[in-house]
Amino acid sequence: MKKLSLISFSLFFLLSSFSVSSSEYKKIQGYAQVIDGDSIIINNKKIRLFGIDAPEKNQICKKNGTVYKCGIRSTNSLKFLINNQKLVCSYKNKDRYGRILGECDLLESWNDKSSYIANGILNNVMVANGFAVAYVRYSKKYLQSEKKAQALKKGIWAGEFDRPEDWRRKYN
Repeated sequence: MKKLSLISFSLFFLLSSFSVSSSEYKKIQGYAQVIDGDSIIINNKKIRLFGIDAPEKNQICKKNGTVYKCGIRSTNSLKFLINNQKLVCSYKNKDRYGRILGECDLLESWNDKSSYIANGILNNVMVANGFAVAYVRYSKKYLQSEKKAQALKKGIWAGEFDRPEDWRRKYN
């Protein structure tokens, strides 16, 4: 009996060592419901677009002295980019709120849909067009895209705005 328990324990230990390590990416695919400029839901799972921070839905920005709802514009831009197409999001971790921290791409544009690991094209497009900023507190991956958007005065960079993180601190 002790040998059987020892064998069972050894087998369990051996098999558990073959599980997916935390350094490997996981995937989620499906049609997205856009919550705001950096948050979506796929298959009832909340996903925060990793490495970017978009203006909050009720955030106001200025361009040429006129205020506009940059949070709504960011949300609508993400909806437009996705255009009811299937997404694939790759992720390793979740945030403190239990949301998947994903890098997402449109799935239809890739041939091998079963093994494709998203590299964050959607995340990057949001930053490169000035609909979000690089969330450098967590990653510098999209910082160059932010600098280009700023230099070209794209999106929110065409006027005045508070970085979303700063705006949340002020108004939440």
